Amino acid sequence: MDDTVEWLLDSDPAIRWQVMRDLTEASDDEVAAERSRVAHEGWGAQLLAARDPDGQWLGGACFPGRGEPPEDGSQPWTSTLPAMLDLYDLGLDPASDIAREMTSLVAANCRWEYDDLRFFDGEVEPCINGHTVTLGAYFGADVDGIVSRLLADQLDDGGWNCEAERGATVSSFNSTICVLEGLLEHEHSARGSDETAAARRRGEEYLLERSLFRRLSTGEVAVDSWLELSFPTRWYYDVLRGLEYFRAADRRDPRLAEAIEVLRSKRQDDGTWLLENTHPGAVHVRLDDGDGRPSRWNTLRASRVLDWWDAGEPRAS
Repeated sequence: MDDTVEWLLDSDPAIRWQVMRDLTEASDDEVAAERSRVAHEGWGAQLLAARDPDGQWLGGACFPGRGEPPEDGSQPWTSTLPAMLDLYDLGLDPASDIAREMTSLVAANCRWEYDDLRFFDGEVEPCINGHTVTLGAYFGADVDGIVSRLLADQLDDGGWNCEAERGATVSSFNSTICVLEGLLEHEHSARGSDETAAARRRGEEYLLERSLFRRLSTGEVAVDSWLELSFPTRWYYDVLRGLEYFRAADRRDPRLAEAIEVLRSKRQDDGTWLLENTHPGAVHVRLDDGDGRPSRWNTLRASRVLDWWDAGEPRAS
């Protein structure tokens, strides 16, 4: 891994600080010093500089509030929600002055396209609400009201589906992973409860019963693109995203083993992983070099998942 780590470190501060924390023996002070650069250099600084004077991105919550929609119908990733999710992935320190200012301005000025609701009050779709809980819990906003709605929106099979308001009764991997990540971040912020933990475990079971990528009914691969690694993941599910969640939750369940081997098989001879499935749409900053090329983000994420898995024996809960 030495050459791979060196390659990872030859990058933006957002990658470097996470590599130092997760793949090296750097001290906490060294990691914190590198992390502090995210707000002022590279991708993090570019994203923060793209804000409107009122703290939003392009005047919109989920979609840009100005400009013409893309002719190809693609989702732009340039409004407030995806921009903040990018900063979350970059690891912008939530205790920094600029993160506090950002969160305060978004809370004061950003409204959802759905019913003009305040940003940290959430809206109706579980995937969007899960993302918003992630952001609120991480950046220090009150999202307890959204969490209560997510608990009420959980379906009988244990997961969530953004189409439930239109009659869907079977869960979606895409929606479920967004909610699970939000509930876990909410627990990490010390605002969880026995009820939220139980809901999260039910959601985990929904994924685990399907080995993270198979149909429960037939055992077949449910969606081929779930085996392709993307970053940023946006609202889309893939097997690495699922494994990253279970690493963050520190749940080494034997039912993850097949997904782990899928991930392991994708490692290239030079120790890297490729970017395989970029989700199209306009962005403020490109965080990788394109599909089919070695990806620092996927290499970092896959490496720390395998390090975590290989460090202990799988255990059922």
